[in-house]
Amino acid sequence: MNDIRVILIEDHDLTRIGMRAALKQKEGIQVIGEAKDAKSGLSLLKSMQPDVAIVDVGLPDMSGIELTQMFKSSEVDSSLPTKILILTMNDSEDTVLAAFAAGADSYYMKDASIEKLADAIRTTHEGNSWIDPAIARIVLRQSNNVYTEANSSVKPTTVAINSLSPVESEFLLSYPLTARELDVLKLIVDGCSNSQIGEQLYITVGTVKTHVRNILNKLSVSDRTQIAVRALRAGLVQ
Repeated sequence: MNDIRVILIEDHDLTRIGMRAALKQKEGIQVIGEAKDAKSGLSLLKSMQPDVAIVDVGLPDMSGIELTQMFKSSEVDSSLPTKILILTMNDSEDTVLAAFAAGADSYYMKDASIEKLADAIRTTHEGNSWIDPAIARIVLRQSNNVYTEANSSVKPTTVAINSLSPVESEFLLSYPLTARELDVLKLIVDGCSNSQIGEQLYITVGTVKTHVRNILNKLSVSDRTQIAVRALRAGLVQ
């Protein structure tokens, strides 16, 4: 299996050098280039077409979000898309949603461990999205706001999810998320265990497990973190 080809776009020398040295020790990951500003980073992205680009939000000449948007809109080979992993200390709602809107694939907080960064790179390369739990809460809160506004005049019962693959969309039209599943979804992102969810919703752990299994199936994901990401990608968040 080929190594995951990674470039680093980070203006802080110590951070960039530290990431490069740490990732060099990780099997299956190869850092093939680096840049300290957006202009050089954009050139590097286009010329090297890496598998994953780690992009800092706070670049000196333009934000990493602007860089992401420019690159995604001008990407040459769409059959081999470069995945963008945003790197930042900023967990504000505006920044998070703007990053995903610009085309970012994952959102990684700088204070997490290098082990998690390696996991984030692998997850992103596989075509999934990585987000920290704190970011997932922002995503879910925004999706709940959109859901409430869209159904303010009607008592909510289910929510349909769009913008997935044809097979997934067809499945969700027949089996949309229920209001109770949305309750469970929120508590999952809040980090609650199955027993805690059961206590808060006054249902049995067995019932919680059934709801969790249904949510995973309906959103076509394999773990709890990916639940919130798919909710964003699928159209619950605008």
